[in-house]
Amino acid sequence: MHDLRMIRENPAAFDAALATRGLEPLSAGLLKLDEERRELTTRLQELQSRRNEASKAIGQAMGQGDTDKAEALKAEVAEIKQSMPQLEDEERAKAKALNDTLAAIPNLPAEGVPVGEDENDNLHVSQWTTPRTFHFPPKEHADIGPALGMDFETGAAMSGARFTFLRGQMARLHRALAQFMLDHQTSENGYVECNPPLLVRDEALFGTGQLPKFAEDQFRANDLWLIPTAEVSLTNSVREQIIDDLSTPIRLTALTPCFRSEAGAAGKDTRGFIRQHQFEKVELVSICSPEDAHAEHMHMVESAESILHALELPHQKVLLCTGDMGFGARKTFDLEVWLPGQDAYREISSISWCGDFQARRMNARYRPEGEKKTAFVHTLNGSGLAVGRTLVAVLENYQQEDGSVLVPEVLKPYMGGVEKLVPQG
Repeated sequence: MHDLRMIRENPAAFDAALATRGLEPLSAGLLKLDEERRELTTRLQELQSRRNEASKAIGQAMGQGDTDKAEALKAEVAEIKQSMPQLEDEERAKAKALNDTLAAIPNLPAEGVPVGEDENDNLHVSQWTTPRTFHFPPKEHADIGPALGMDFETGAAMSGARFTFLRGQMARLHRALAQFMLDHQTSENGYVECNPPLLVRDEALFGTGQLPKFAEDQFRANDLWLIPTAEVSLTNSVREQIIDDLSTPIRLTALTPCFRSEAGAAGKDTRGFIRQHQFEKVELVSICSPEDAHAEHMHMVESAESILHALELPHQKVLLCTGDMGFGARKTFDLEVWLPGQDAYREISSISWCGDFQARRMNARYRPEGEKKTAFVHTLNGSGLAVGRTLVAVLENYQQEDGSVLVPEVLKPYMGGVEKLVPQG
């Protein structure tokens, strides 16, 4: 959510920032709605004040025996009471229209974010290690996986497209990856492990920006929503709170299933394990003061990247342009892992600084040291990492010519001594 005061004070800057995201100027319409709402509020306050004055004057007139004045005042109070409900309805309608409009506007890019239309305008920042040279044509994971326990047919038969059934050694490797990620983020990078709800109310998805704009991308169960990412649950853990001490960032992590309808990704990655309706992810969330936000963003990027380093997976870091950033982000780095079977780098983590955009939607605040007034916190989130996509990267980068896949060194303690996955049957 945007700061309406900021829009009032500098509408041109607001429109200019929106233009970098490809949006038309919106400040004039917002300010018109705001002015109309404030006029109604002022009129209601004036009527309320006059009603109170007239009600008090009725008693005085009666005490003085001036019945004509008392009756006139009673008629005035009755007229005010009759007119106020309509004005209150109009005020609520204007306020709702204003809030609904504000809620649908994406966050403003931070200074230094490259202006662009799509992924082609993203800025390459760095690359880590040289991809392995294969002495045979490397295969895609969808061709390697079935013989190792990645069962696409059974998953599709029971649940439809974009569902996969993992068996045996493949399921074990998937679990090993998830446990390693969670252990690493808690023991090495300072995150506190959480086990949050997977079903949330409307206001939780609104708080992190999935509602109302992206409702079609979510799965709903009765009156609750299945989380598309643990970002929703973890970030909303400070909803409607005032944090007394935010001298150090609050770092949270969770391994959860995630559920996405992928309505906005029709036709993309229909083959294999890249884009699923149900998947697991280790999410990273930080709640911090504005002063700590930049350093915390860098820490989160390094935390996600440290998993790729430990697994020795070649990857690159990319700064997203204004046209490719998510709805709630001010600045986003993507980590893209090398997939030799596809001969391409593919996104495996997005790490975003959201400023106070989500905090305003959640009313999450803190009390700066030495100050009486509260301020909105800053929120950050990122994958540390998406387990399924990391599994894909391990399969493709550690594949052998005979169809087996070596287990990365850091995962061997989680695999019960298994050192490679071998084709079955």
